[in-house]
Amino acid sequence: MSDATLHSTTQDPDDFAVQIADQVESFLVAVTEIAKGDEPDSAVPFLLLQLSQLLLAGGRLGAHADFLPEERYEPDLGPEPDVDELRERYAALLAPVDVYSEVFDPYEPRTAPVPARISDGLADIVADLRHGMAHYREGRTAEALWWWQFSYFSNWGTTASAALRALQSLVVHVRLNQPLPALDGLDTDQDLADESLDEEAGRVMAEEIAGPLGLRPVR
Repeated sequence: MSDATLHSTTQDPDDFAVQIADQVESFLVAVTEIAKGDEPDSAVPFLLLQLSQLLLAGGRLGAHADFLPEERYEPDLGPEPDVDELRERYAALLAPVDVYSEVFDPYEPRTAPVPARISDGLADIVADLRHGMAHYREGRTAEALWWWQFSYFSNWGTTASAALRALQSLVVHVRLNQPLPALDGLDTDQDLADESLDEEAGRVMAEEIAGPLGLRPVR
């Protein structure tokens, strides 16, 4: 892999930081607007698009040589912004399909899938990105890049990937007229193996959620 690909020697760090910050800011603005519920028919397609674009920024951070903060200890940013309202808005907006099945580590042998929530994931991603953005806006570019890269590896990268796959799977179920497994109402501390749905009921469920979430089957 070339240095150009890794952005380690050929790209000005400040230019790279501006590009990543622009992508992060675009995601934060978009998911905040979607959460308002003004266009519920477009929620799933818009989220699919936004997470895909965010993961492009994550991939660039992941391919880059390690960033190092300029200070040994992270400067105090004050109280963290509350993301509970965002979480609750998405839980309501995505209520029929908020819960999905996730495998945390695909390389861990015999790892059982566990329930997760798209709304929780989006709130966690936003919290991580806002933290880095606070450093960036204070002019601490190296700290911001370090935080975005570190949190991409440790949290928001896997969370965004999992949520993206869940949304993409949802689109596939609806667009290809495939039955949708019953996860509605499943608590995240329950065992997914206990939940099942017959094919016809799953098809009806997919049809019922298609319209409100802005999805249409392929004719």
